[in-house]
Amino acid sequence: MRLEEQMKNGLLYREFGHKDPVDQEYEKVIEAQRVHAKEMMYDFNNTRPSEMEKRTAILKNLLGAAGDGIYLEPPAHFAYGCNTFIGKNFYANFNFQVVDDGEVHIGDDVMIGPNVLICVTGHPLYHEYRLGGTQFSLPIHIGNRVWIGAGAMIMPGVTIGDNSVIGAGSLVTKDIPANVLAYGSPCRVIREIGEYDKKFYRKNMPVNDFK
Repeated sequence: MRLEEQMKNGLLYREFGHKDPVDQEYEKVIEAQRVHAKEMMYDFNNTRPSEMEKRTAILKNLLGAAGDGIYLEPPAHFAYGCNTFIGKNFYANFNFQVVDDGEVHIGDDVMIGPNVLICVTGHPLYHEYRLGGTQFSLPIHIGNRVWIGAGAMIMPGVTIGDNSVIGAGSLVTKDIPANVLAYGSPCRVIREIGEYDKKFYRKNMPVNDFK
């Protein structure tokens, strides 16, 4: 099976060292994508705070998709960039890290706290299989209106449903359904988000007229 097929189908693969000419050509493609991401993120992370239009232009040049109203607080880092697809009105606080050797899909109106890691890639547990940098990549899907708290880590293959909240410091290794509060290491569902949360924005703290 070709390197490209292995990467896109969640199988074990190595990014370099292939003998087949077709795989060697694809090695060049993904190497160029990685270098492009590093160049773009260097430019992005060295913009001045007043250069908002420049930041947006860089992100639209880098990402697979970047919706209107996208904002990332520098520094941010992407492994490929072109494999990440972000909807509209997206916000990420500083030190947003995305290991996107495979696809990452993020919906609309998503908020990301500082020091969050999204990682599609892992390595086999058996030591001999890791020789030569063997890895696998499983896509991550984050729904609309999700809030991911500071320091959370989203692991390969995870889906997070619409409207859910992931608490700070969580290690998310399994799918999280829609409309829930989830946190912990490993992350687990704590409760549904519902009527109480329409009245109180934090425990025993009633919602005020903020609109």
